Amino acid sequence: MREKIKWAVNHMPASEDRQLEVMSLRNVAKASFFHNSIPQYSITPLACLNGMAKYLGLGGLYVKDESYRFGLNAFKVLGGSFAMARYIAQQMGRDVSEMTYDYLTSEAFKREFGQATFFTATDGNHGRGVAWAANKLGQKAVVHMPKGSSQSRFENIKKEGAQVTIEDVNYDECVRMAAAEAAQTKHGVVVQDTAWEGYEEIPAWIMQGYGTMAGEAADQLRQVGVNRPSHVFVQAGVGSLAGAVVGFFTNLFPNDPPKFIVMEARAADCLYQGAVAGDGQPRIVDGDLKTIMAGLACGEPNIISWDILRNHVSAFVSCPDWVSARGMRMLGVPVKGDPTVISGESGAVGMGLIAAIMETDEYKDLREYLGLDRFSQVLMFSTEGNTDPMKFRKVLWDGEYPTV
Repeated sequence: MREKIKWAVNHMPASEDRQLEVMSLRNVAKASFFHNSIPQYSITPLACLNGMAKYLGLGGLYVKDESYRFGLNAFKVLGGSFAMARYIAQQMGRDVSEMTYDYLTSEAFKREFGQATFFTATDGNHGRGVAWAANKLGQKAVVHMPKGSSQSRFENIKKEGAQVTIEDVNYDECVRMAAAEAAQTKHGVVVQDTAWEGYEEIPAWIMQGYGTMAGEAADQLRQVGVNRPSHVFVQAGVGSLAGAVVGFFTNLFPNDPPKFIVMEARAADCLYQGAVAGDGQPRIVDGDLKTIMAGLACGEPNIISWDILRNHVSAFVSCPDWVSARGMRMLGVPVKGDPTVISGESGAVGMGLIAAIMETDEYKDLREYLGLDRFSQVLMFSTEGNTDPMKFRKVLWDGEYPTV
């Protein structure tokens, strides 16, 4: 008997919504300007799954495919790189608009700034992005990975010249470890996409970096005749990506925002637990957080994002691992005529959830609550490609995590 998907309607009391400004169109434009200065930058594809939309009874289904991002197979580098640029600008008393790639890789910059050490914790994608950016900009990176991290993700980070370890603790403990080491290191700084009391500036910058991806998607939708998506499905670990996407689209369509659905791995569903509690306070999930959705295995929410999500999300959904596995198979073996999207475990959960909602009456209440029907224009984000080849094969070739 497969585990059921759980969901909670958002009945939380609204806050003053002060954090929405973090994802203002002006702030996102600054991030986009920086990313555009990087020679390897290109806009990642938006896959239009017209056949899948018709099969599921939707008006349109659009998948932002981040497997092409900077050749790193995941979106995370957008956040880490922009946060580094903002941090360096702040240290130099300059505006981030002056921190172009050409300047940051120049001899003049080396003389003026020197070198910092960027510490981070990661399941793989964020750490690889930080290591890649540090390597390109002549900075140092130290990366800690939680127990159970995949060897292929470890090797990819190591290739970027970072000092990297796999620790015998969970993700949230790795974050604490990185923060403690940074505090004891000259020119050491934590680049983490989770925020806590007293550590909010850099996570906000990381979220703004993610805004580049959301902005691209909005432009690409307009190019295919969709002025505004009716529904946006976005996954969450600590919630930084979700807060960035929800914040950006709320600012883009202030009078008529899309309906937002946030998805988490069952083993680390801290946002869902907060929505169930309903008092507006964040909740923490601890333990080993075992899930195939390694990128979502985070039990402590980013408090900046949480403030955005509690005000603007329609439903929070807790997804067992089979949801992601089914999504991987559906995107990897698409309806005839649709493009193939190679999506990893944390990237495909949206596809699996959308299919479950639309295909069965088991989730009819959620479908009706969200108003998903043949007129709906649905956007989701495949945040990573095949970043763990052995796991990918087990799911697609061997049928691991079946749906029955």
